[in-house]
Amino acid sequence: MIKLTVLFDEPFWIGIFEKQDQDKIQICRVVFGQEPKDYEVYDFILKNYYNLKFSNPIAIEKNPKKEINPKRMQRKIKKTVQENGIGTKAQQALKLDYENKKTERKIRSKEDREKLKKLKFEKRQQKKAKKKKGH
Repeated sequence: MIKLTVLFDEPFWIGIFEKQDQDKIQICRVVFGQEPKDYEVYDFILKNYYNLKFSNPIAIEKNPKKEINPKRMQRKIKKTVQENGIGTKAQQALKLDYENKKTERKIRSKEDREKLKKLKFEKRQQKKAKKKKGH
């Protein structure tokens, strides 16, 4: 089941895609910019859905399914449509994905700094050797 929630997150409108398979959930966050019209959201889904980068699957607790009264189900659906914001599971998944990307970015930037430091050191050594040589 895939669910899209469009909400205003200062200063832009964002969309949160929640893809739920059995006991796992994956999240993708998309920035729309200005408030998207219904047809723009639909067009975005048709054109870009397969290019979305979802987070790693996160296990969720499974609630036992039981028969729900049709009127109760209708009220529940109406409530979720009118509800503002994203679910806590989605928030946790986004936070976890953010933390993973943050650690990857830190590792990558540290490696880049080390490479740059090593390159500068080698250039200084070459310059020193050239000076000592005389030409």
